[in-house]
This record gives sequence, structure tokens and C-alpha cells, in this order.
Amino acid sequence: MAEENKGKRRKKLTEAQREKRRQERQRRVMIRAASIASLLIILVIAIFFVANGIISSSRARAEAKAKKEAEIAEEEAALHARRAAIAEAETIAQSYDYDGAIALLQQQDHYDTDSDLINAIARYTAIKSTLEAKECTTVPHIFYHSLIVDPSRTFDTSLWDEETIAGNNAWMTTIEEFDKITQQMYDNGWVLIRMRDLVTEKKNEDGSVTFEKNKNLLLPPDKHPFVLSIDDWSYYHSYDGKGYGDKAVIDEDGLVKIQYTDKEGNVTVGDYDVLPRLNTFMREHPDGAYKGARGMAAMTGYNGVFGYRTDVAYKTRENLGQDQAAYLEAHPDFDWDKEVAEATKIAEACKNEGWEFACHTWGHLSVTGKSVETLSTDQDKWQNTVANITGKTDTIIFAHGADIGSWRDYDAATNDQYAYFKSMGYNFYANVDASSEYWLQIRSDYVRQGRIDCDGLQMWRSLSGQAKKNVFENFFDVTSVFDSRRPTPVSATGKV
Repeated sequence: MAEENKGKRRKKLTEAQREKRRQERQRRVMIRAASIASLLIILVIAIFFVANGIISSSRARAEAKAKKEAEIAEEEAALHARRAAIAEAETIAQSYDYDGAIALLQQQDHYDTDSDLINAIARYTAIKSTLEAKECTTVPHIFYHSLIVDPSRTFDTSLWDEETIAGNNAWMTTIEEFDKITQQMYDNGWVLIRMRDLVTEKKNEDGSVTFEKNKNLLLPPDKHPFVLSIDDWSYYHSYDGKGYGDKAVIDEDGLVKIQYTDKEGNVTVGDYDVLPRLNTFMREHPDGAYKGARGMAAMTGYNGVFGYRTDVAYKTRENLGQDQAAYLEAHPDFDWDKEVAEATKIAEACKNEGWEFACHTWGHLSVTGKSVETLSTDQDKWQNTVANITGKTDTIIFAHGADIGSWRDYDAATNDQYAYFKSMGYNFYANVDASSEYWLQIRSDYVRQGRIDCDGLQMWRSLSGQAKKNVFENFFDVTSVFDSRRPTPVSATGKV
């Protein structure tokens, strides 16, 4: 019995020990699991910090790279801007505007420490010091009408009567002649300026202006200023079929060009007249124009402007001429508002390219001896049907080479015509005078200049010795310019 109890106690002890051992094992497992968990946590934390470090490092490298790229881009942009400014300044300087070129360069960052900018400014300053002030009262003014594109049509005796051919032969210039004149004048040192470059203008408190001779028209010693204008840039109905352009248009680059229809009816767009042809030449020869100057177009209005039928008669269909009525009959879809809108676009494009506009009277009126009432009637039409397209102007170029006075000064107290035009805001006046190379009056209240016609008649007179003086002698060689396709002799009779 005692032995049996003893065995039971041993068995119970063994179970207790087993339980204890089991618990110990469980504790060790839990400790091991906790240790493993701790290690995993530490590992995760370590991985997190390592990964975060890698990410932070990558981000830092990326930020540093981006910053470096931004700095490089900024430097490249600054370099590009500097190069562009230097190139633009060179173009400005080529047109003798050295102050403008220097001012542009001085707007650039570090202009006083950058060697390229410093050298360019120094060069322009040195060149400017070699210029001389030109005498404005000896500046000539030449002018053209629309250019003959195809002389074989213009001078075709099977198409036109003698009077028509004679008029076109006398008053017009061929494209080939124009190109030779332009090139030779450039080669001989002639530089195009604006008529208003001849003077300095002061605006007074009462709104009036006074003029003085420009004493600061600076050009190189071997350069000579001249003014240029175009008369009647309207492509009258009388030009139809005679080898002239049809109308002005704007090409895909926003430049003014001319639409031309050849004898076979093929329509092309190109430099078929003075304005686009001169623009192209001056873009290629910027030193041929003073501060980007261009010419002045003297506009009538009775057949519209630029080849667009913008006179009010086309809208109202009243008081139509025979040519106007025929045009409207041939164009049943005619839209006057559209014509005006298109012509206005042409005018703005011309001004953007540096051209100015002048009044040539609405009806191509000879002003000599006309009453103020007649001048006023014509002027009202010009203001309402031309100025509404071209904008206001303070310049009037008289048609037919006429004038409102003799060579003596205009005087508003004794010259009603001058008093009227002055009241209309005109300050610049021009006639035609090919008797000398230049003629100019600069007075406090107006500027008046004589113009030389570069046309068949004047060239023929110089070529044949009929002119008392070859006014083209210092401009170009008439012998090499005169188009051999012209009928000769050239006379002052005829009509255009």
C-alpha cells in the first residue's frame, strides 16, 4: 500500500514536472517568437531606414540633377537671349541706328561685364563717331507709278490705241528698269529715308506743330539720303489687261505681295510692284534704308485702293463710270464691306512693314487754281473712302505734278488753298519738279518737296538730251537702265 502511494506520488510529480517543462518550453517558444518578432521589427525598421535613405538619396540626386538642368537651361536661355540681342542689334546698326543698337545691348544682363556685349557696344560707339550730319535741304525725292510687269502687253499696238500706249510709255516704269535703278542707287551709296526724317517736329501747347531742319541726320560720309514715293497705287480699271498687277494681297508670311494675271489667264502672287519689290530688296540690303525707312504711297480713291473697289459708288451703284458699271456686272457676288475689310488689312500690313500713306486727292484732281469749295468736296470723299482704310495722314502729294502755289513760300494769309489744307491737318506737301536734283522748303509751319519722276518720259528726255539737265546722273546710268522694249521716241502725250 505504501509502495503504491509512493508510486502515485512519483507519477504525480512527473506530471507536474511535465507540465512545468511544457510551460517552460512554451515560454521559451514565446521568448523565441518574441525575439524573432523583435528581430523582424528591427529588420523592418532597418530596411525602412535603408530604403528611406536610398529614396532620400535618390530624391536628393534627382533634385540636384533637376537644379543643375534648370541652371543649364537658364544659362542656355540667357545665352540664346544674348545672342539674339546681339544679332538684332547688328540688324538695327546696319540701318544706321547705332543709338538704338547700343540701347538694346544695354538692356541685357551683365552688359558692362560681358565681353561680347562690351565689344559690340564699343564697336557701334566707334562707328557712330565717324558719321556725319547730312544737309537735309539737298535731299532728292523720286517717285514711281505702278510697275509694268509685261511690256509686250502694255505696248501691244494690236490691243491699244496710240494715245493709250503713249501714256503708259510716258508715265510708267518697267520692273526691269526699277530693279536696275534700285540696285544702282544702292551701289552709288543712296540711302532711303522718310520725308519726315528731314525735319524735327515740335508740338506746341495749342496743338499746332512747328518744324526745323533736322541737323542730326547721321550717315557715313559716302552715303546720301533720298526719299521715295508711289503714286496711284490703286490698280485702276484702266490698267486692266495692260500688263500690270491686279491687286495687293497678303501672303502666308503676312507680307504684302501683288496678284498678277498673265495674258494666258494664269494667276500668280509675287513682287509685281514697287512696294513688295522694294521691301524684298531692303530686307536683303538693310543698309539701304535709314532706320528701316520705306516709301510713301500717295492714294486716290475714285476706283478704290490697292485694287479693291472701296469707293462708295460701288456700294450705292450710283454715279458709276462705264468701267465701274462693267466691273460690277462682271462680279455679281461683289461685297463692298468685304472689299473695305480686305483693303484695311493691306493698309495695316503696309504700315507694319514701314510704309506711310499720303493723300493724292480722291479724284486725281489737279489742285492748281481750284476753289476751296472744290478742294473741300474732293477732300470729304478722300477722308470718307480712303482715310477710313489707310488712316489719317498729314502729307498731301499733289496729282498731275500740280501745286497750290509758286516756288515762293506758302502763306495762309494770302493763299486760301494752303489755309484750307493746313486746316485739314496737312503739314507735308509735294509736287513734281525734275528740273533739278532736289528742291525743298522747310518752314516753321510746313515742309514742301519737289519730286523727280523715274518714268519713261523723264528717262527718255535725259537719254536723248532733251532735258536741260540729266537729273539722274548721280543716281543711276540712264543708258543701262532704259528698257529697249519701249516704243521711242517717248512723248508727253497720251493717257494711262
